[in-house]
Amino acid sequence: MSMNKLLYIFVLLFSVTAIGQNDSIPSSETPKGIIKEEGLKGPKISEEKNTQRIPKLDSLRPVKIQIVDTIKVQGMSGDLPMTAVSTRVKDTMLFLLEDLSKARRLDSLWLKELYTSNHFEDMYGSITNMTYEPIEYVELPTEVLKTRLAELNARTPFNVEYNPSLESVIKNYLKNRRKSMGRLMGMADYYFPMFEEALDKYNLPLELKYLAIVESALRPTAESRVGATGLWQFMYGTGKMFGLDVNSYVDERSDPLKATEAACQYLEMLYASLGDWDLALAAYNSGPGNVSKAIRRSGGYTNYWNIRPHLPRETAGYLPAFLATMYIFEYAKEHGFKSEGPRIPYIATDTIHVKKQISLEQIATVTSMDLAELEFLNPSYKLGIIPIVKDEVYTLRLPVDIIGKFVQNEDAIYAYAQAEFDKREKPLREVVNEESKIRYRVRSGDFLGKIANRYGVKVSDIKRWNGLRNNNLRIGQRLTIHPRKSLPKKEVEKERNVTKNLNVNTYTVKNGDSLWSISQKFPGVTVDKIKKWNDISGNKLKVGMTLKIL
Repeated sequence: MSMNKLLYIFVLLFSVTAIGQNDSIPSSETPKGIIKEEGLKGPKISEEKNTQRIPKLDSLRPVKIQIVDTIKVQGMSGDLPMTAVSTRVKDTMLFLLEDLSKARRLDSLWLKELYTSNHFEDMYGSITNMTYEPIEYVELPTEVLKTRLAELNARTPFNVEYNPSLESVIKNYLKNRRKSMGRLMGMADYYFPMFEEALDKYNLPLELKYLAIVESALRPTAESRVGATGLWQFMYGTGKMFGLDVNSYVDERSDPLKATEAACQYLEMLYASLGDWDLALAAYNSGPGNVSKAIRRSGGYTNYWNIRPHLPRETAGYLPAFLATMYIFEYAKEHGFKSEGPRIPYIATDTIHVKKQISLEQIATVTSMDLAELEFLNPSYKLGIIPIVKDEVYTLRLPVDIIGKFVQNEDAIYAYAQAEFDKREKPLREVVNEESKIRYRVRSGDFLGKIANRYGVKVSDIKRWNGLRNNNLRIGQRLTIHPRKSLPKKEVEKERNVTKNLNVNTYTVKNGDSLWSISQKFPGVTVDKIKKWNDISGNKLKVGMTLKIL
């Protein structure tokens, strides 16, 4: 054997080999690598041929995978170079469902934008802090804007008329929030077909779909400073009025389908009462009572722009934000916006009724789906668990190519889920108190999965608690952790004491401050981070109070 060929064989590293009787993984996914053959005078390194086919599975079962890590060490033997090879064998498990021919390749960037979007705080802050001052934006001359608004007004029941305040908002979005608006268009490609179907059912203007962008920035788990939740921002009481249930496991205000149905019913009722869509939108945001008071205080005017000075500050910016969003989406092409389309089209998903208690984490394991993808498709399950409750029917939304496989293997899947629940000391994860949190310092060799396993939490939990947009960590970085796994007392105390040694900045609340406006003063700081650092549950601040900024 030539030296070149010998070196070629040795350079094959980190191979994956299926072992066990008749167990295999799909040929399209088995990387070429090296396998260990027994029965010879020591290990033999050979090239694996990808000719195996996946057997038909009668029930859900794991395939055992052997990872062989190979390390090359260069040396000299006499006058000739020598390469020694050291191997380390590790085992792991892979679940295969019947007729799952290959693992689904997921676009992680799209999932990040979908499920960890921070656009809600940006949108909410922009509405409550609008100044309506003239903005220079040469790409959109005022006369061109007037012409387009007139065209838009002709094809919609909303009063889309030019005024300087609306021009200011439109140009502000185009100039300062272009990146956010572009990303929202990608998310809209998933949600808008769902919204349009419901709006058409109730014979409502299809342009009302843009209302969800203003309300929640298309974030199904968004929560406002006063507790309104979901894509359509229902308060607890209003949600109950329209059949949206909230309990320890489920918040149907975050269910895209059910909340959209409820929003259509509410908007239909408001328009029937007020007879004007501008007023109906103002009432949707602040309540019919505030609109009635504004009409009285204005001397009886019923035009939105005439009663606007008498509306709450947030509602005063509400309709301009809605009309500006409508304009930008309707003229997206003219302003250079282009959506790449949704990672999973809404039409390519379907639902099934869940028969037994199961967690999204377990479903992700057996279907080889990304957990973030599952959480995005099923955002109403607050604890990541689909419960079984008497007289209630809960559904699971999956891509259509997974639905059939889930149904065909559901008995085995539910058995696996029950076995996993039985392994736990307690059947369900406990809700962690704020006092139990620790600050973890990232060490060399750490990654999110390792840290999550150490404390019995999910990777998505750590990312949410710390406002992480990706999985990248740096040595020395501090992470807030709410442990769900018992650790030795000394270790817990050591981690908690880390907080005491941090360099903490402070900010004294001034008159007119809000959590959003304060967050804008510090790079990389969000409203959620300020609330977590200071143990704030709501959004109310008192003048003079001191906030920690880490």
